[in-house]
Amino acid sequence: MGQDLGWVNVGRDNDTAAFAVESIRRWWITMGRHLYPKAEKLLICADSGGSNGYRTRLWKRELQNLCDMVNLQIAVCHFPPGTSKWNKIEHRLFSHISMNWKGQPLISHEVVVNLIGSTTTRSGLKVKARLDKKSYPKKIKVSDEEMAQLNIKPHKFHGDWNYTLTPRT
Repeated sequence: MGQDLGWVNVGRDNDTAAFAVESIRRWWITMGRHLYPKAEKLLICADSGGSNGYRTRLWKRELQNLCDMVNLQIAVCHFPPGTSKWNKIEHRLFSHISMNWKGQPLISHEVVVNLIGSTTTRSGLKVKARLDKKSYPKKIKVSDEEMAQLNIKPHKFHGDWNYTLTPRT
């Protein structure tokens, strides 16, 4: 938000935890590492349900894999249930995307990506968008053994909603 830049990974398959984490990975590779070259930790503010929900084991496993890959700590803070409407991204980014494509026929993924990518505001917001052509299977189970392998530490306040993953070395 501080950079007035947005990123949207447009999927054409299932909205799974693997897709959500892949979206973060693509943002980091495409924008994040260049904007924040000295970063040691990422903060992710996420909804409490859906593909990036606080109970979703695949979300946590895939975040750990990302954490290991980019060698950064990843802190996650989930909005309490029913409060995602207070997510600043909803208002700062997605409202402008919706206004930008208002009245436009969304006839293909390419049209959607181009409309999202052409979103700007008078205050300087710019948005990058990419089409994600990967497949994301549903109903992937993460075992108790895999969960035990995560390097995850709950925060003192609502550790189920707020936690930090550290790279496994």
